[in-house]
Amino acid sequence: MKLLQGRVVLVSGGTQGIGAGVARAAAREGASVVVTGRRPESGEPLARELGGTYLQSDVSDVDSARTSARATIERHGRIDCLVNAAGLTSRGTLLDTTPELFDQHIAVNLRGPFFLMQAAVQDMVRRGEPGTIVNIISSSELGGQPYLAPYVAAKAGLAGLTRNAAHAHRFDRIRINGLDIGWTDTEGEDVTQRAFHAADDGWRERAAKNLPMGKLSQVDEIADFVVFLLSTRSGVVTGSVIDWDQNVLGGMD
Repeated sequence: MKLLQGRVVLVSGGTQGIGAGVARAAAREGASVVVTGRRPESGEPLARELGGTYLQSDVSDVDSARTSARATIERHGRIDCLVNAAGLTSRGTLLDTTPELFDQHIAVNLRGPFFLMQAAVQDMVRRGEPGTIVNIISSSELGGQPYLAPYVAAKAGLAGLTRNAAHAHRFDRIRINGLDIGWTDTEGEDVTQRAFHAADDGWRERAAKNLPMGKLSQVDEIADFVVFLLSTRSGVVTGSVIDWDQNVLGGMD
């Protein structure tokens, strides 16, 4: 039996990066996958590849996020699993972040996930069936870099929300966990490095040399772990925000 056989999995931000990796891994494990995102040029081919569904959606717009959840339920009858993988990583410090930039981070990295979780949990509770949710967070939520102030604020909120919702719905048999991922090799990270750090084509190789395992985190490895958390193989685990990184919190040289 495949890990997600017969399950309906909704992946926000599923058109690229970690979200797309999760969608592929979930489909491989037998799930019916719905991917959402703002880019039909990548979302539609991915859905065809997986035999799944693409829904154009902007997670920063609550109505759009809710519509994607309703459409999933209308098409498949339910949501068994939700993965909040959409994210915004634009830069800003405490000194130069504008209210507009702050609000963008809250909208994408916290408010959108909140209302997608609300919609998914409402469906699970209505049906009286168990379900699982995994939130892609960031190790930066524990403090982070000075240039990620609004990002850190929003992701720290998502970590707290993960624990709160898991506690609130543990007796509904809805398991909610999060991953504090580290520096990961994605298409979006490549754009970010070039836009904000003047990176060239060799940035990955230079970065890898300074990391303990000699490489950046890989999407397929994260995706496999997400599928494990979504599946019954992860047992009763809920309310956990797991450090998925090669640097150790509190470790010092």
